[in-house]
Amino acid sequence: MNKTLVKYPFLTRDVEIYERDNGHKIVLAHKEGEMVNISSWVKTGSINEDDNNNGISHFLEHLMFKGTHAHKVGEFDRILESKGAIVNAATWKDYTFYYVTLPKGIDNKDFDLAVDLHADMMMDPIFPAEELGAPFDINDSTVTDKRERHVVIEEIRMRKDQSWTKVYNLCNKNLYTSHPYKRDVIGTPEIISQVTREDIDNYYRRFYTPKNVTTIVVGDFNHEEVLNTLCEKFTFPERMESELPVNEIDSPVRETKYVEGAAKVQTGYLMFGWLGPKAQELRETICLDILSIIFGDGSSSRLQQNLIEKLPEKIFNVIATENYPFKDGSNFFIQANFKPESKDKALELIKNELANLLNNRISSEELSKAKKRIKSRFACQAETVSEIGETIGYYMTVCNDLSLIEEYLADLDSISVEDLENTIRKHLSLNNAVISVLMPEV
Repeated sequence: MNKTLVKYPFLTRDVEIYERDNGHKIVLAHKEGEMVNISSWVKTGSINEDDNNNGISHFLEHLMFKGTHAHKVGEFDRILESKGAIVNAATWKDYTFYYVTLPKGIDNKDFDLAVDLHADMMMDPIFPAEELGAPFDINDSTVTDKRERHVVIEEIRMRKDQSWTKVYNLCNKNLYTSHPYKRDVIGTPEIISQVTREDIDNYYRRFYTPKNVTTIVVGDFNHEEVLNTLCEKFTFPERMESELPVNEIDSPVRETKYVEGAAKVQTGYLMFGWLGPKAQELRETICLDILSIIFGDGSSSRLQQNLIEKLPEKIFNVIATENYPFKDGSNFFIQANFKPESKDKALELIKNELANLLNNRISSEELSKAKKRIKSRFACQAETVSEIGETIGYYMTVCNDLSLIEEYLADLDSISVEDLENTIRKHLSLNNAVISVLMPEV
């Protein structure tokens, strides 16, 4: 078993990374206090799906909580929540992760229990048919089953009715040609209605393998004892050893792509979207994070000031920016809610503000202020065991390299206005943008 150390800013001890002979990684981070966080991050999400199984990662996440051979459905949550634990999971494009945060308890008994239960859930889910629900015809309105398949389908339907989701999906789909990121993580009712227990079990055994899983423990505990326990309990029985698919990375569009849809909405929604660097390309990712703050994150940002606070006529209700780093390339978005009768003016104003990022040069004051916000955010992420666990999971799973966190603050400090301007020219050209608009139905 190989051991490496990483200097994690704001922690008093180096983070320990152990890579077992089978590829399973265990990360132990010391944080003083009574709270502990246990999580397992799996390198699978919509990135490993296709048109036939889109949504299976999210569906599997739900089913992981439906019992093991040792614990019936509901026991996992009931036992841990009685100890004051927060238990949850999430699925995104690059990963699925499961976590427990709780007080250690007297003599660490509750912590030990949480480790046991978490390992059991990750290693031995049984996906009981009575919890899954049988496949059915999605067009058959007489089916009123309430089991997990139908819970997920209802979740999909509710989410797809959301206006921001509609305009995001329209933009996201058109950013990509073939990469799996173009699909919605939650999937479709048509697919989820037909997924079989065998499909779920095969997907689990193919992707929940030692090489794809990182287990992280954050808190104040005996590292040697926890390491031995995790090695003993994470046995990965009956896995299908295979390499993760390698996806061709799409290039940005070469001229502005405009797509428009209509829905039962009262106002207009829009998104400008760009493809950006891989999450592992830390310096460029930080540049985009800084630009997001300067351009559209918060009340002092340019978009907020120029298009909402100072604009004589009220066109925008909401406007903001966001940078989402992913394994195979980031997404940078401008998103806005506007008066539908002012659509053309809204688009023109945003394009002008985009051009002004270069024409009206970013000031050293703007850069300094953005850096301070990022440093504050970075420090806050080392305040709780949950946030530390999520940050480690992100770097281990999406970036494949926790050591990048050692370089983060130095890279941030070294970024100049010229670096930001180069990033704008490289990644945020209007020619490389996809613009999606959602308008009220006529």
